[in-house]
Amino acid sequence: MKRWLGVYTVGFFAFLHLPLLTLAVFSFNSSKFTRWEHFSFEWYAAIFKDPQILEGTWNSVIIAFWATILSTVIGTLCAYGLWKRGSRVLTSSLYLSLVTPEIVTGISLLALFQWAFRWLHWQLGLYTVVLAHVAFSIAYVVIVVSARLRTVSPALEEAAMDLGANEWQAFWYVTLPALAPGIVAAALLALTVSFDDYVITSMVAGVDSETLPMVIYAMARRGASPVINAISALITLIFGALILISERVREA
Repeated sequence: MKRWLGVYTVGFFAFLHLPLLTLAVFSFNSSKFTRWEHFSFEWYAAIFKDPQILEGTWNSVIIAFWATILSTVIGTLCAYGLWKRGSRVLTSSLYLSLVTPEIVTGISLLALFQWAFRWLHWQLGLYTVVLAHVAFSIAYVVIVVSARLRTVSPALEEAAMDLGANEWQAFWYVTLPALAPGIVAAALLALTVSFDDYVITSMVAGVDSETLPMVIYAMARRGASPVINAISALITLIFGALILISERVREA
């Protein structure tokens, strides 16, 4: 039984990660085709020579940064409020944004922006993408921070207030430090989700707010390019490391 369990585990992880490993290997192939010629960094160098890729990366970084900051602050306060007051209906409704198809979320956000901009005379741009990313990232933050809050005893705040602290001081000096690992883990998760999003972003982005996933998708539609392998390998490496760090921090 143990032997077959080991075989199953190896097969499971191979099914998940073998495509990524193949992509990473061919990102170092000098050939434009899936026939190995010789080792080369040519396609990685090409990334930094393409202005469209650089602009898309910069837009993705800006959007992910602000979306992470805003969703982490709002989501943490929301999780704290649910923890203090408790509402099964509101807590359960958070999962609605996780199970709603991205295409539906993107269309609904686009309809909301178009309705609002009819009165405000604004246009789609980076700020609409940030707002959209905040909208779907908050749920991830609330869920992660709420899991951390379940390990915190309400008696700690009560003891702090018995010693003279007000509610804000009890939260700031007692509860918040205890939540710090969960908040960092939630922020890293929100950063990853925001940077990688394509479907919702493509719905609410303006002509001057093309992100890196949108650039990659456009390149893939024009034909397979080894530059895509190099970009994808870098994204997998960077965000894979962030996810591992997030898990280590969350368990701290």
